[in-house]
Amino acid sequence: MFLHNFKYTFKIIFRNKMLVFWTFAFPIVLGTLFKMAFSNIESSEKLNLIDIAVVDNQSFKDNEILKEAFDTLGDEKDSERIFDIVYVSEDKAEELLESEDISGYLLMDGDEPKIVVKQNGINETIFQYVTEEIIQTGNTVNTLAEEEIAAEVAAGNFSPDYKNIYLSALERVQDNEVSLKDVSNKNLSYTMIEFYTLIAMTCLYGGIIGMCAVNNNLPNMGDKGKRTAVTPVSKGKVLISSLLAGYIIQLIGLSILFVYTIFVLKVDYGDNLALIIVLALAGSLAGLSLGIAVAALIKSNENTKTGVLIGITMFCCFLSGMMGITMKYIVDKNMPFLGKINPAAMITDGFYSLYYYDTYDRYFVNVAALLVFSLVMLLLSVRGLRRQKYDSI
Repeated sequence: MFLHNFKYTFKIIFRNKMLVFWTFAFPIVLGTLFKMAFSNIESSEKLNLIDIAVVDNQSFKDNEILKEAFDTLGDEKDSERIFDIVYVSEDKAEELLESEDISGYLLMDGDEPKIVVKQNGINETIFQYVTEEIIQTGNTVNTLAEEEIAAEVAAGNFSPDYKNIYLSALERVQDNEVSLKDVSNKNLSYTMIEFYTLIAMTCLYGGIIGMCAVNNNLPNMGDKGKRTAVTPVSKGKVLISSLLAGYIIQLIGLSILFVYTIFVLKVDYGDNLALIIVLALAGSLAGLSLGIAVAALIKSNENTKTGVLIGITMFCCFLSGMMGITMKYIVDKNMPFLGKINPAAMITDGFYSLYYYDTYDRYFVNVAALLVFSLVMLLLSVRGLRRQKYDSI
């Protein structure tokens, strides 16, 4: 009876055009639209080289710190340089600025650096900020060197090695700089949040399959449910076989989506494929259990239940960032409780933990949260089904 009902449910679900659309077609269509919309968004926002000029007067040549810093920042051999620098006279720099060939220029007026710009903008702000950081570092080096020279003189050394003292001071400043270790994925992309929420949405849309499997066994939802209710077979086996068929179909749809996004859309989900599969399995179970709960707890027709389930799914995806990548940040900051009970947020957060971090603690917390969510939904469903009574079927 178990295998018979399993095959029967499998065929019924695949013949349901609405289920096939929401489970197989809609995620692929939406993923394609995401790719078309976001394929060039990061390349268009990439910071280009900033054209600047430096007035190559004697004051600039005498300032070794500024000279070395800008030589490094404008080194044509460095692929990560931020400035395209020309060294010119003051008149030429003013001419280039007026013709808007440069964002600004640096002029050393004695010991005082001066940034000259024509307007305020991102490039001008970066130029100003970098110069101020260099000057601040230089002042710190000078202060440390002067203190060391004074200490040498006080100790009776009236001919200190000024060059070594300045180099030592510079090394001390560099050693005290904050060192950041980049442990994140080399292909970080904030647009990945859209594909994470797409996977989460697909997992939750599997709830429609779970709802259909339960509805087929409810006496008030159709002839099959009536026959099941009066048949002398284990209702538990019938329900479990139906849900297992629905879960397998859901995983087939999710597998197709993964294959499409990875090999056709070229989406990079990272290197932890096995953990990604585990997360997808847990997410699919959460979606299935959500659909079961809606079917068991809402006493209405199938169209109403479907509308409620889709509404819940889309609301969860909205809070997890599908309609706007800043929404997840807003929810996590202002209403963290919603993120704790939102299965879509659990799934996307699990992907983040694999994609951005080098530890798995947060990942396993999200997988456990999805399993707890599934268990709660199933317990509510069992309670709801047990309390249902019918005067007539």
